Amino acid sequence: MKKNEKEIMEIIDYSTDGFGIAKASDGMTVFVPNGAVGDKAEILIVKELKKFCFGKVLNIITPSNDRVEPDCEVFSRCGGCCFRHIDYDAELKYKQKRVADAILRIGGIDTKVNEVLSNKKTIRYRNKGQYPVRKDKNGKIIAGFYSLHSHLVVPCSDCVLQPKEFKAVVDACLDFFNQYNISAYDEQTGKGLVRHIYLRKSDYENKVLVCLVINGESIKNQEILVENLKKFEFVSGIVLNINTKKSNVILGDKNKTLYDKDYISETLLGVKFKISPLAFFQVNRQMTEKLYQTIADFADVKDKIVLDLFCGAGTIGLSIAKTAKRIIGVEIVPQAVENAKGNAKLNGIENAEYICDTAENAAKTLDEKGVKADVVILDPPRKGASEKLINTVCNGFAPKRVVYVSCDPATLARDLKVFKSLGYKIQKVQPVDMFPRTAHVETVVLMTRI
Repeated sequence: MKKNEKEIMEIIDYSTDGFGIAKASDGMTVFVPNGAVGDKAEILIVKELKKFCFGKVLNIITPSNDRVEPDCEVFSRCGGCCFRHIDYDAELKYKQKRVADAILRIGGIDTKVNEVLSNKKTIRYRNKGQYPVRKDKNGKIIAGFYSLHSHLVVPCSDCVLQPKEFKAVVDACLDFFNQYNISAYDEQTGKGLVRHIYLRKSDYENKVLVCLVINGESIKNQEILVENLKKFEFVSGIVLNINTKKSNVILGDKNKTLYDKDYISETLLGVKFKISPLAFFQVNRQMTEKLYQTIADFADVKDKIVLDLFCGAGTIGLSIAKTAKRIIGVEIVPQAVENAKGNAKLNGIENAEYICDTAENAAKTLDEKGVKADVVILDPPRKGASEKLINTVCNGFAPKRVVYVSCDPATLARDLKVFKSLGYKIQKVQPVDMFPRTAHVETVVLMTRI
């Protein structure tokens, strides 16, 4: 297939990005955004590479049985969701299949994968929104979300994944920026002031923390903006985040509080947490509780020593601390470690301690000190755990149970293969849909030592 050629094809599968996959008559694989498995469609080739192409649906001849009408005006342009055009049950089946296929194909392990755990809520589930602020071609300040595989901003103040309160705040900020000629950041030149409108909501408090990320130290007439935002009863605090680096990283290291609190409070399984703009916290609270309950059930920590690797602000370990003998959390980010210590103190939890170091170094140090963990919980970043760390866990601590929490089926499968080679058997695989209507899927795996 060549660029600008057209052909009628059938969508036969989904890619890891949620694109439809079709096979052209010449055998070329074609990735098609917004395609649904079972669609028979006329597809235009828009990009040609050596081993595959990207296509665009021109005309659906026979729609998939899974296809539904998207419930978002900007779905076809925004790069956030990829599955708003298919039935949610079909999405869950795909995610279960994706996890199973990765474990079998990459890990070489044929094991049962449970149905995806979900509360079936597909709208208004996120507690965090990050809106890039830019200037449109007419000079008007806009905010929204990045288009697919680009940094072009699709204007949208009311994403159906976000709480309704976020729209009111975003609209008020944009009105202020345009009225007082506040400049928007330009990624190409590194000039302009406002980079992002960054919002977090607490279900526990029903409050919203407003954080404005700026390329400077202050905003002209910011006291007027504060007064405008204070009119919303749900706004509990307003913070400036200073980020003057010319990079795509959203947040800088420095915050200035303009109004009231610089954090929100939230609960998970009865444990209270303070969440600052820089602190990591899962974006889907209701499903996070289901995720953490699954971890607790798999870990079975009653009267046991638990090593919580990549612990972040301590949310997983603290949620199970009341039954454990001892929690040892490890995290490389200093502020997250301080947050974890503060959260332990906030809840009167005295059997949790935290180490600021890489997971590999801390695990090795504890092993050398003779500290033996009964249970190890790993919640690594998308790249997974290193083989060196897995070796330390399996041969140094040799815990009876390992609970692995993954946000990427491919790196999970790779790591499970290493665990298996070191004497651990997969007992349970539970996918959890933390991010409905997107391609992402979280997975919890229980392994036991043979």
